[in-house]
Amino acid sequence: MKKVAIIQSNYIPWKGYFDLINDVDEFILYDDMQYTKRDWRNRNKIMTSRGLKWLTIPTESKGKYLQKIKETIVSDAEWHHKHLRMLHENYRHAPYYEQLLPLISSLYEKASKQTHLSQINHIFLAGICSLLGIDTRISFSMEYPLVKGKTERLVGLCCHCKATHYISGPSARNYIDAQIFSNNNIQLEWKSYSNYPEYRQLGTNFEHGVTILDLLFNVGPDASWYIWGWRS
Repeated sequence: MKKVAIIQSNYIPWKGYFDLINDVDEFILYDDMQYTKRDWRNRNKIMTSRGLKWLTIPTESKGKYLQKIKETIVSDAEWHHKHLRMLHENYRHAPYYEQLLPLISSLYEKASKQTHLSQINHIFLAGICSLLGIDTRISFSMEYPLVKGKTERLVGLCCHCKATHYISGPSARNYIDAQIFSNNNIQLEWKSYSNYPEYRQLGTNFEHGVTILDLLFNVGPDASWYIWGWRS
């Protein structure tokens, strides 16, 4: 049995993204897809005492309406300094900020040397997976042949990596043709992101949909319990 998930790379994504990575044997970054502005590819939210704020990586996108995620280039080489400063301003009093700062800073230092958004996202995904004890293989869709058709392309990727199960986020129900998976003997399963337990967080209203750094800085080594461990 081999479980696979396929999704676009996100910038330091929320805990549900890592929950999905932990569920599968191979996680394919679908960065052959068109880059979309004001989306999760190059930005994510942090919680502050004054509410939610965005951490955004500036990209070269003006006039590049059809560029793919893998082709998207960072437009400001100093972006990481601003992000580290914002994290310090808002999480310096969090219980595990000082303990995790060297690791997070090293990821930012490594990412700052990259010009392409896909590579930056991969650095954070791999680094945080290692911190959480996730050993799932993370690959890119460009490593495999691609075919036409929304569902057909997903099934093709699954077939090339010898998947027996495909785990999909719930929003894909709007376009996935389940019969095509069935015709190729691949079991389609739907991921649920409901009932995550809350933890102590800045701000007055708890928000699940923030970067995983919020969880890590606040609960440290207990992070995996708040992502998947609570289910058992």
